Amino acid sequence: MQTQPGVLPEWLVLGLVLGVVGSLVVAGLFVLANRVFPAKRPNRQATDGGEMRRRAELREYLTAIDEQFAENHFVEGQHVAFYLPKRDVAITFDARAYYRIERSPTIPVLVEHEMPGVYLGARLPFETPEVDLGPDPEEEPHPTVQAFSELGLTQSASLDDVKSAYRERVKEVHPDHGGNEDEFKRVREAYTTAKQHASGASRQRAS
Repeated sequence: MQTQPGVLPEWLVLGLVLGVVGSLVVAGLFVLANRVFPAKRPNRQATDGGEMRRRAELREYLTAIDEQFAENHFVEGQHVAFYLPKRDVAITFDARAYYRIERSPTIPVLVEHEMPGVYLGARLPFETPEVDLGPDPEEEPHPTVQAFSELGLTQSASLDDVKSAYRERVKEVHPDHGGNEDEFKRVREAYTTAKQHASGASRQRAS
């Protein structure tokens, strides 16, 4: 069949229409899938918060070992968290910066956001003095052990011992007797926990 000049063939028009319809269908499916299964975005706030916390810990550690440092320094064109000028050591959270600095005379040290600052000493390329920055969060005593300790008792204490120790501690920490409100609350919470785990407590509840 002959077509008139300037008029597109029917098969070509049909192909264009089908192409446009197909593109719209694919685009619609993509939008729908993106709404139903949204891509997970990194929690930047959590990452930034973790880095800020670690920076504070690293700052505390470097100060405790009396090591001179500069924060947010540029080394070999790379931005690093801390730079130790006397040692020519760069401390960074960025793996890419670490590998780039590694090719230079400066010694890079890579730290993770999850690493407590007190562990930095093991990463540094020089000997560091022993410092005490308080208890390791991972080594805090069990709440039950802490409760008995707050009352000045061991875990083998009886229910009567817990009650007696509580009465004595309350006299010391009660706000009406010059005590501290927070400490008073802590002693009451310790008493609640300790009496539940004291020797003979289960027998008394059963009887």
